[in-house]
Amino acid sequence: MTIKKTKVIIPQIIVIVSTVTNNLKNLKFLGSIKSSGVFDMNSYPSQVLEITLFPETAKRLDKALADAVSEKYTLSRSRLKKLIEAGCVISSDNGLVATLKTKVIPNSNWEITLEAPEITNISAEDLKIDIAFEDEHLIVINKAAGMVVHPAPGSPSGTLVNALMFHCGSSLSGVGGRKRPGIVHRIDKNTSGLLVVAKTDVAHSGLASQFENHSISRHYKAFCYGVINKLDTRLNSHPKIKFEKSETLMISGNISRHRFDRKKMAVFDHIGRRAVTRCKNEVVYGEFATRLDCWLETGRTHQIRVHLAHIGHGLIGDPVYGSRRKFKVKSLEEKDVEFLDNFRRQALHATSLAFIHPVTNEPVSFNSDLPKDLIELDAILKKIR
Repeated sequence: MTIKKTKVIIPQIIVIVSTVTNNLKNLKFLGSIKSSGVFDMNSYPSQVLEITLFPETAKRLDKALADAVSEKYTLSRSRLKKLIEAGCVISSDNGLVATLKTKVIPNSNWEITLEAPEITNISAEDLKIDIAFEDEHLIVINKAAGMVVHPAPGSPSGTLVNALMFHCGSSLSGVGGRKRPGIVHRIDKNTSGLLVVAKTDVAHSGLASQFENHSISRHYKAFCYGVINKLDTRLNSHPKIKFEKSETLMISGNISRHRFDRKKMAVFDHIGRRAVTRCKNEVVYGEFATRLDCWLETGRTHQIRVHLAHIGHGLIGDPVYGSRRKFKVKSLEEKDVEFLDNFRRQALHATSLAFIHPVTNEPVSFNSDLPKDLIELDAILKKIR
């Protein structure tokens, strides 16, 4: 595969532009017509890749091109699909502009016009972040509780993405055609712990595929009210609960928006998206609370919080799903009871993350210790007798 300076004679431009503008009226080619009557694609910061498809190739053009493009250009199938839709993929054999329905012919030749990654309007902010791992493809962050992952109308700044825009700077090669970090999963604002962020299209596509097929391992430490016991008749008769081997509790229940409170999620029978959470007791604090090891088969919004609240074991401190309970225990000092009563964030921490590196294909895993507030919570709960 080579990168070359592509020149298109004016009559060809007329055919191409008329074809593209029928599909996308606002499309503008990156280039200019020189006095010599030639359209110069290199007058603007873009490059043209010349691709030859494999003899045995996929039936979809975006897939066939993704297989043939060198990894160094970090072109995912989703990015190629957008380029095809924008009229940026042209047959070198006959000059036709490709569409998603274009028939794939083995050994055919294609030109892909790559625009320079668009600079996003998300501001870069010098914020403190805890980096567990970083290379040129991805970065693993140990997020602090209280930090939002992505800017939104209510949180336009001070987010993890703002911090990564500053930290990564020029090392971002562009995700989806924009110079920004690629968020493939999120953890809630007041949940702490590990999450992985892509820095390139290839990394984003590879990680997204692993999340989609549920092959990424994610474990959380959760502090919930009450004790989960397989001998509890209430739990054993619950339609969303099943006790598996080694006293592992499986909670399965579709998750969708709450019918009346649109900021909350809820469990449903016949609507919503499938969600499965597994958990196992690690520490039981008398009859008052339990520390759980939770792991996800799926990754729905607020999943652990919603599932545990649904079975009557909401997280300590959860301002949305946890019913606040008073810890009036004789074995606790007054300051300890005050700490528990004023614990204002869900006691949930993403402790481990494991996946296949999307570029090196090596298995990688990361672990995160409990943050200071959860260490203190654990110490106080251990005083309960």
